[in-house]
Amino acid sequence: MTTEESQILARCKDGDTETFRWVVTTYQRRIFSVCLKMLADEEEAKDVVQETFIRVWQELDGYDLQRPFSTWLYTIATRLCLNRLKQLRAIGSTPLDGQVLHRFAADADSQRALENLEWVSIVRLLAEGLSAKQRLVFTLCQLEGLPSAEVEQITGMDAHQVKSNLYIARQTIRKRLKELGYE
Repeated sequence: MTTEESQILARCKDGDTETFRWVVTTYQRRIFSVCLKMLADEEEAKDVVQETFIRVWQELDGYDLQRPFSTWLYTIATRLCLNRLKQLRAIGSTPLDGQVLHRFAADADSQRALENLEWVSIVRLLAEGLSAKQRLVFTLCQLEGLPSAEVEQITGMDAHQVKSNLYIARQTIRKRLKELGYE
């Protein structure tokens, strides 16, 4: 953690709401991204992001300034996502999701940015059959690009568990893509 970030978080711990507003603005897109990919529902993701920052503000006194803030933040957000997934049970794909995936795969412009609705459809379709832990590890490692060591800290899993869940998630998604006609 940088000295500047440490000072900012220390001011937040002292109750500085303006500084905390900066923290929210700085991190909310990353947290929304991971929540959207895990939950495959834009409104649920927005709710979890809001709940994440409320929880961060409430638990800031317990935050250890020696620990990376982003890791702590991802930990809170992903645990809230896992709890929400348990409440929602399985989020099934719809026939429209297959059309969105086909349209995206056929698009020659590899730089095309996905809209939230498209992400939701694709993730919902491909993540069908993944456990919550597999979805979590796949989202953090593959979709968010976080290093395994950070994923271990966020999830509380050891290296073997992360690798195992990631392997199963990749195999399940690969199988799902084959079922949909993509090699």
